[in-house]
Amino acid sequence: MLLIVIRAVFIFVVAGLGVRTARIVGEFNLANPYLVFIGVMLVAVAVLIGDLLTPRKRIQTISAVYFGVFVGIFLTNLVTDALHPTMELYLNPRVHMMVSSFLMIFICYLCISTLLQTKDDFRFIIPYMEFSKEVKGARPLVLDTSVVIDGRIADVAETRVIDQPMVVPRFVLQELQSIADSSDKLRRNRGRRGLDILNRLQKSQGIEVRIHDAEIPELAGVREVDQRLVVLAKHLGGKVVTNDYNLNKIARLQGVEVINLNDLANAMKPIVLPGENLTVKLLKRGEEPGQGVGYLDDGTMVVAEQGAYHLGDTVRLTVTSVLQTSAGRMIFGRIEAGHSPRPGANSGPGGHQENPGPGRPQHHAPTHGGPPRQGE
Repeated sequence: MLLIVIRAVFIFVVAGLGVRTARIVGEFNLANPYLVFIGVMLVAVAVLIGDLLTPRKRIQTISAVYFGVFVGIFLTNLVTDALHPTMELYLNPRVHMMVSSFLMIFICYLCISTLLQTKDDFRFIIPYMEFSKEVKGARPLVLDTSVVIDGRIADVAETRVIDQPMVVPRFVLQELQSIADSSDKLRRNRGRRGLDILNRLQKSQGIEVRIHDAEIPELAGVREVDQRLVVLAKHLGGKVVTNDYNLNKIARLQGVEVINLNDLANAMKPIVLPGENLTVKLLKRGEEPGQGVGYLDDGTMVVAEQGAYHLGDTVRLTVTSVLQTSAGRMIFGRIEAGHSPRPGANSGPGGHQENPGPGRPQHHAPTHGGPPRQGE
């Protein structure tokens, strides 16, 4: 609204100046006053149309043009002052004026052209003040190749908990395509899965996915994908989303915020306190004698004391301790009293049940750790 008011005031001011100029021209019979007024208004309308056709203006470009004109006029004055005695001696005054005008045009053009070509290295800074980029709205999430292939980002986004736009750099898309075209079957499947995840994100309602061409000067000469991701995220004022531990460290060292999906997954796992009860199916032996290992629905490992005698059973445990490791959370528990081992569990070598022949007594003695103690 303010911009519309400013444009309207501009037209009215130019119209007033045009009327005044037309009156002066008419009084001295210098030209047709109506043509002068129409010409002034046409110039004003042309300036206004040019402003409307370029709604997005870069401060670097504008400052380069203004500063180029300023430097060009300053240098023109220096050159014309230096050549003034010679041109006055050998040139007609009218030719002298024309030469000065051409010099100003050429020098201003060279200054503006030079600054526009080097505007990324040139910053017009007011003394003791510098304008920093103002980030408005939600900060974008720059996706890494690993997090796209992982696929959990699509599940998280579809819960509508993320309202930021997701940015997929062009070089990440190219890396996914090269992985999908790999001769190795596993890599090829991973690459195709990543492309399917991106397609799923783009088709999901309420999720904004942008493909960024990443044509910024800061990326010139940077070849490593991880470093390019960090530079792009810093340029956009966004956050890097990754599962890569090394990329996580690199980004944090350079002051870029990181969202690690592994940390997010661990944070979303239910909290279990010592003394609480769990029901879990024991699937395999643990590292220590007599231990059995099972998994919760979210993948959390549960280690049961004397659980080796209940492999294949769904048992009820009392949690004794919880250990948080870099690989995730581990829960240790003890089988509740009254849960007897399954007949034949863990008998024979390797934990397989032996089939006793006719007339042979059947033994259920465990091979490791002895029988479970009463109450465990």
